[in-house]
Amino acid sequence: MTSGMPDFSFDRLTHAVAGSIVYPPGSRFGPRIQQDIQLVMLYAGEMTVTLPGRQLRVTPGHVILLKPGLEETFVFSKSEDTWHRWIAVHFEDLPAASVEALDGLPECLPLSEEMNLLTDLMIRLNRQGAQTDADVRSLGLAAMHLYPRESAKAMLMREKHPAVYAALAMIHDNYAEEMSLSQLASAAGSSPEHLVRLFKKHERTSPIHYLWQYRVNRAVELMTYTGLTVSEISLRCGFKTSHHLARLVKETTGRTATEIRRTSWSGSRGATQS
Repeated sequence: MTSGMPDFSFDRLTHAVAGSIVYPPGSRFGPRIQQDIQLVMLYAGEMTVTLPGRQLRVTPGHVILLKPGLEETFVFSKSEDTWHRWIAVHFEDLPAASVEALDGLPECLPLSEEMNLLTDLMIRLNRQGAQTDADVRSLGLAAMHLYPRESAKAMLMREKHPAVYAALAMIHDNYAEEMSLSQLASAAGSSPEHLVRLFKKHERTSPIHYLWQYRVNRAVELMTYTGLTVSEISLRCGFKTSHHLARLVKETTGRTATEIRRTSWSGSRGATQS
């Protein structure tokens, strides 16, 4: 185990569960005392988590880390549905060094495709009635190891050119809005030409191509896991029209929106919170 990382042991992992839920506008949840280590992933809407002495505002495309023993209250968007998924795991008798390392991790990170995949697999198995099954617990353990690694990766991102980090943050937080290369460059404190060179070096793509790929990824997630129409998804993800969305989804994934919906195993809305 890398120094400074929690030593999560499979032998101490007693259960793992994952789920998905959509809250209507104006909803609240809690207060509650967190019993597990929980990763909460936000895909649509808005979420504010009140913790002892502070508030954590979460925007779509981010995952937050919730720790055992803390009181939490969730407040969701007043104007739109809020959709999130979660992974919760419970360890018995974590070593003091692991608890300290867990406390040292950031509370919020950008949501990765790897974390999404682990959540997909866990939800699928949980729907088959498994919570203590070794496969489910293994996936839960993998998520607990992935979060610290992604935390380290986020720190490395900070070591890239600051303009790249600033442009990525603007894309992740505002991808539903109109955004030009000039606007991204201005937010990053760079010229458009220099920002393109920096993206080619650090991200192996251009800023605008990254933006559209990010929009497609978020749109595919909404197609897969919500009942929103393609027109609604296009508006939420920054596409000019539903036809524009459908064309880019087809070009990127090789599947039409209808095919993505037809093959989705989790298109219905969740109904329970862990």
